[in-house]
Amino acid sequence: MDIALATGLPVGEVQVYDELEDPGMPIPKEVQDITGISNTMVEGQRLNEARVAALLDGVDLVIAHNAGFDRPFCEARLAAFSHLAWACSFADIPWREHGKRSAKLESLAQDMGWFYDAHRAEMDCHALLAVLAAKLPQQPHTGLAHLVAQARKPSYRLMATNAPFDAKDKLKARGYRWSAEQKVWSTRIGDSKTLEAEFAWLKENAYHQRSVVVQFEKLDANARYSSRPGEMLYHQL
Repeated sequence: MDIALATGLPVGEVQVYDELEDPGMPIPKEVQDITGISNTMVEGQRLNEARVAALLDGVDLVIAHNAGFDRPFCEARLAAFSHLAWACSFADIPWREHGKRSAKLESLAQDMGWFYDAHRAEMDCHALLAVLAAKLPQQPHTGLAHLVAQARKPSYRLMATNAPFDAKDKLKARGYRWSAEQKVWSTRIGDSKTLEAEFAWLKENAYHQRSVVVQFEKLDANARYSSRPGEMLYHQL
């Protein structure tokens, strides 16, 4: 599928590939109930990797609704996914700022008056395309145009390096998440202006105006939502 940059709308043919694969183990009943996919339906089935690779040829941007979950799985299966830019229609669009009650795909579609057979890959993709082809309520452009623009900009993961223990409640309330592996509180930030403002918030609220050096990670669309690190940088508060 192509996107007309002038309008932010899809143009040309939309190619569809939807196939099941045998996971090599029984599908839990709760998953069968949600998706309608039974063990009989997947028995002996396998994805056509050559067909997927052909669809990826010439692709500039992959869009997923929760790319942080989808991208690592895709890259583990097909290396070609790791060489592409990714955007997340769940995280890269501030849906609540646009008056949406939830960023979940079903909710976004329902807010627009659309109901569909959710939790099946092809139907989810068609629903997402319809949602993103609509103009964002608080912007003059579509969701697709917004994602293309965001993919051209870096985002950041700011770490509250060596933050004092008594700051943990404020950090958590602010939306920072604790990494047990790295032993640091961190948050994701979408642009450089917001990053500068967050530096100021950290200095006042977490470090109590002390002069400290914090670490942050600069991510482009080729690394964003993957397990690969971005460019590691430091900032003096």
